[in-house]
Amino acid sequence: MGKFIYEGSVKTEIEDRALTHLQLVITAKLRRAEPFPFSWREDSSVGGGRTTVWVQPGSSLVFKYFGSRQPSINRAWIEALAFTANAPSGLYLVPEPQDTPGSAQGADEAPAAPAV
Repeated sequence: MGKFIYEGSVKTEIEDRALTHLQLVITAKLRRAEPFPFSWREDSSVGGGRTTVWVQPGSSLVFKYFGSRQPSINRAWIEALAFTANAPSGLYLVPEPQDTPGSAQGADEAPAAPAV
């Protein structure tokens, strides 16, 4: 279970595979200087509810992974997450869709920049 840390104080745990896909979408948006809201549901162990942060090029972000291996990349998931990031409500984690054959990358391949 990895962690997303925003501005050094707002933190949430996200499974490593999902965090990798979120990182690809977030960094692609920031490379293009496109700010956006990012929302997630809090676990009931921390009181539940929902948190939204405003992500912009000057934001301090940390993607902390539990595992050391890069998971394979599901292109369909990148596209689904990018769709939410470009909507007025902003980025939020959606369930992983089935990837189309031949589009997943192995752990040893560098991920291509997503088209978001």
